[in-house]
Amino acid sequence: MRVLTVNVVEELIPGPKETGLTAIDKRPQPGRVAVGERGLAGDRVCDTANHGRPDQALYVYAEEDADWWSGELSREIPSGLFGENLRTEGLDVTGALLGEVWRLGDEVEVMVRAPRIPCITFQHRMAEPRWSRRFHQAGRPGAYLRVLRTGSIAAGDAITILHRPDHEVTIGQFFGEQSPAKMQAMLDSGVDLWDEIRDTARRIAARP
Repeated sequence: MRVLTVNVVEELIPGPKETGLTAIDKRPQPGRVAVGERGLAGDRVCDTANHGRPDQALYVYAEEDADWWSGELSREIPSGLFGENLRTEGLDVTGALLGEVWRLGDEVEVMVRAPRIPCITFQHRMAEPRWSRRFHQAGRPGAYLRVLRTGSIAAGDAITILHRPDHEVTIGQFFGEQSPAKMQAMLDSGVDLWDEIRDTARRIAARP
């Protein structure tokens, strides 16, 4: 399991008219890139109402899922196209548990916090018919990460799973299946959850 690329915005591009400029266009960076509590050095966030919080410090997407989309869309999905900060290889991002902890390289530690929810900017970026719906139905959302330990990372750094919490709710399941029983078990496990994720899990768990 390794980091394939580390991606940072180099130039803001026009987004949908409702949002204006966007920092979704990430590009692979050479060498090591510093990682702080808010994300990668040199990166930017335009839509601060919906992005840029500590629980969204990094967005990670798997090369295997990008390859699947490449086949579905008959086009290349180069690293950074989805706005991801990290493209990984050999890591099951969709199968990662909420609250799972990884080490990136020798220094950086991160916690899996939430699936990515497709938005109007992502729809505009991809210019594919019904893209948001297709992305949701495919169940390959990638994951937002919180930085627990800062440092630096680079392409080629190994990824190590340090901790898997005692529940069964994966990124893919939270994005799609949303079983009330599994949500309650996750809440009962005491795992550290993003407040928004905890509130959603409580609503789902309360369903008859």
